[in-house]
Amino acid sequence: MRSDHARLNTGRLMPLLGLGTYSSSNDRETTQNAIKMALKMGYKHFDTAKIYGSEPALGGAIMEAITEGLMEREDIFVTSKLWSSDHHDPLSALNQSLQSLGLEYVDLYLVHWPVGFKPWAVYPIPNEEDFDKMDMEATWAGMEKCLGLGLCKAIGVSNVSTTKLQRLLDFASIRPAVNQVEMHPMWRQNKLRKFCGEHKIHVSAYMPLGGPGNLWGSTAIVRDPIIQSIAHKHKATPAQVALRWSMQNGASVIVKSFNEDRMWENKGALDLKLDDYDMLNIEKLQERKIMRGDHLINNTTSPYRRIEDLWDDEI
Repeated sequence: MRSDHARLNTGRLMPLLGLGTYSSSNDRETTQNAIKMALKMGYKHFDTAKIYGSEPALGGAIMEAITEGLMEREDIFVTSKLWSSDHHDPLSALNQSLQSLGLEYVDLYLVHWPVGFKPWAVYPIPNEEDFDKMDMEATWAGMEKCLGLGLCKAIGVSNVSTTKLQRLLDFASIRPAVNQVEMHPMWRQNKLRKFCGEHKIHVSAYMPLGGPGNLWGSTAIVRDPIIQSIAHKHKATPAQVALRWSMQNGASVIVKSFNEDRMWENKGALDLKLDDYDMLNIEKLQERKIMRGDHLINNTTSPYRRIEDLWDDEI
């Protein structure tokens, strides 16, 4: 197996480095240009979602690259996600995403959150009245139908704890191929990674650098003295060390930067190799939930208080 890929339980390969396409401005031209630049750099894995509004830009960039002969569709790994207001009909939701992307299939389709919203809640941060009941068994049956029809090549979940994964495994005919969660050297997801490893569920890390520059993010990881010392030792950058830590723990990483220099920097993590001493030193870092914990669960005014059992173990 190629060292820059993970093999999913479906047998398909998933590139370890993925580019996230969420942008707060959601400017299609800017996003599409950044994705096309990433394609020319050699990025093969792109992460989108209905709620990001970036599906048309991603699809446009891929079609341009294919038309120009830069690659074939089979060379690209596309992930999209089922939004929480669409749990009642994953098949229709995926067909809408495919129409937005201009693609016949996605490589991976994830349940974005294990919580339901009312049909009108098509925005990232819900209001109290937006929450709705969710039947995960029915949702997963819809996801399995999408897979059976060939509209996606693998199905999975996002933001799901070990407890909820076990409940899903109790009734699922098809195991999730991936669980995409927040993960980085200061939030290592040890319990979740162990569980997923035992059940052959690949862990994909979003916010692998702690989300510097984001509303809920932090620069604590790249500023940490241990991370900086390891970077100096390997003539690498702190960001590359943090990304490589996730990869050497078997996870893929979803990076988010449309800056050309940062995109090259992030890609350089594929060439880095941390030794056992480096990995042990990183284990000494204080665990800290930068986004999903500190800013949502511990904020008593947050609408996500309604679903705080999402974090009933590590998440």
